[in-house]
Amino acid sequence: MAYDHEEQEQLASLQAAWKQYGNIVTWVLIAALAAFAAWMQWGNYQIKQAAQASQLYDEVQKSIAAKASDKVQRASADLKEKFPGTAYAPMAALAAAKSAFDANDLKAAKSQLQWVIDSSKNDNYTGLAKIRMAGVLLDEKSNDDAMKQLSGEFPAELQAELSDRRGDVYVAMSKFDDAKKSYQAALDKMTTKSPARQLVQIKLDALGVADASPNSK
Repeated sequence: MAYDHEEQEQLASLQAAWKQYGNIVTWVLIAALAAFAAWMQWGNYQIKQAAQASQLYDEVQKSIAAKASDKVQRASADLKEKFPGTAYAPMAALAAAKSAFDANDLKAAKSQLQWVIDSSKNDNYTGLAKIRMAGVLLDEKSNDDAMKQLSGEFPAELQAELSDRRGDVYVAMSKFDDAKKSYQAALDKMTTKSPARQLVQIKLDALGVADASPNSK
């Protein structure tokens, strides 16, 4: 098919444009495809990492159920070493800390909790680790250090547990008025269905204070 003069001019313009910008367009396309391929590869890598971390976390849970504290610590250590960036790592460390505490291995419990405090990017996990660390320090009668763990900002979801633990530390310090306020604050933040509510109320009753929380009505 013969081209008319206008079509020939358009073809000539396209050819000239391609000569001028063709290499740029090609490299832009190559870069875009490379970025897409890298993104897909990273997504697949993340999925694989999460699957492998999940298997190790299951091993932690099974070892806890079997009361095999040594296996719990080893599985948690493997998970933290190989998959520290996954959510399973701090979850496993918190579970391993509880297992170590129940086995009266306070050193291992503190090590696991400190790892979460230092390494987790999730504020809830970090806050929970600090609250539990305060509990371990309280058992060691390191009351001032325990209270230091409870300073600073904590997520809203942990405010009741935070106030409860502060009350425990204040009792250990014989600061009973402060303890009453902290326990009451914990009750104020709990619903009537909270499983921890009864225990906090018992602590408050032991200090001679009836439940004045609006949630108790």
